[in-house]
Parts: sequence; C-alpha cells; structure tokens
Amino acid sequence: MAHLVDGVLSAPVLVGGSAVAAAAIAYGLRQIDGERLPYVGLMSAAFFVASLVHVPVGPSNVHLILNGLLGIVLGWAAVPAIFVGLLLQAVFFGFGGITVLGVNTLIMALPGMVCALAFARPLRRGCSPVLLGAASGALAVAGTALTAGAALALSGAEFLPAAKLVLAAHLPVIAVEAVITATVVAFLHRVKPEVLSLPLRLTEERPRHA
Repeated sequence: MAHLVDGVLSAPVLVGGSAVAAAAIAYGLRQIDGERLPYVGLMSAAFFVASLVHVPVGPSNVHLILNGLLGIVLGWAAVPAIFVGLLLQAVFFGFGGITVLGVNTLIMALPGMVCALAFARPLRRGCSPVLLGAASGALAVAGTALTAGAALALSGAEFLPAAKLVLAAHLPVIAVEAVITATVVAFLHRVKPEVLSLPLRLTEERPRHA
C-alpha cells in the first residue's frame, strides 16, 4: 500500500521497525503448517501481483495491497506472506528498498492483523461477510496509510507534508479495497467457509509442526 523508499526514514525508525518486524515474522512462521501453507503461498502471490501497479505519491506510492483480506484468511501468517512479497518486489523490481523492508512489512501487515482479530470471529458466527469484508478492506488500508504517515512524521518534521499527502492519496483506494475484499470474503464464505476460520484456530489450538 505504501512502499516507503530507502533513505527517507530516520535510523531509529528503521531499527525499531526492523526489530518488531523480525519478531512478527518469526511468530507468523510458527503458525504455518501443512494446512495453511497453500493459502500462505496463494495469498502472498495475490499480494505480490496486486501491489505491482504503483502510482507515485511523494516519497511513497499508491497501489492495491489486500492486507485486510490476507489478515482474515491467514491471521499471523500474513506477516511472513507480505514480507516475502515485499522482498521479491525490492529485489526484482526495485520497489521500496532493503533497509526499509522491515518497516514496510509492519506498515502493511499489522493493520491486516488488527482486522483479523476484529472480524474473524464475527465471520465464523455468521455475521454479514459483505459488511465485515468491506470493513476489513477499508480499515486495513486506512491503517496502512496512517502507519506510513506516522513513520514519515517520526523521521522528521520536514516529512509532515508528505505524510498528509500519503493519507489523502489513499482515500480512493480505501473504497476500492472495501469492494474487492467484500466480494472475495463473501465468495469464500459461500464456497469454502473453513478458510475464514484459519486465523481463529491460531488462538484456539497449538500450531502443528512437522
């Protein structure tokens, strides 16, 4: 959603973000077992493809991310899934950068995790998949824009105008992601509802390891 580029963020933000991202990735990897692995690969590929089309906005850019959908389907496993997609984009296409990889992972993955914690259980209880999907898509994008803006603002007062621009530029994307996520969640709820229960199982049972 918001690929911040190398050379923009301050050292404390880069170091702190990388440390938190490493811990989140490690925890997410522990949640991946044989049942979840195909979904992790599929959703990581969807993220990779959806976020390849970029519209530059100041030091960042606007693109689809699907982090609300990844959160609902994968739970904590969305963090390593997004990390892999970002790493491949940085290496092969030069999007974002290596030094900001940890911060970009947090910017995109953590809002999706918040949506998973908020909406996975109501989905399993039969609440409207369209409304919950739309809310997840919209809130995840809004959370990503806010987190990206905060990272810029924490790096220096000179980045405050850019942070405000990032927030404003993502308003149309919020609506688009709400529609896409609502459509996909409603489809999964109808044809394969067990997929939407995967994040809940992470807190209800110990992960299985080979």
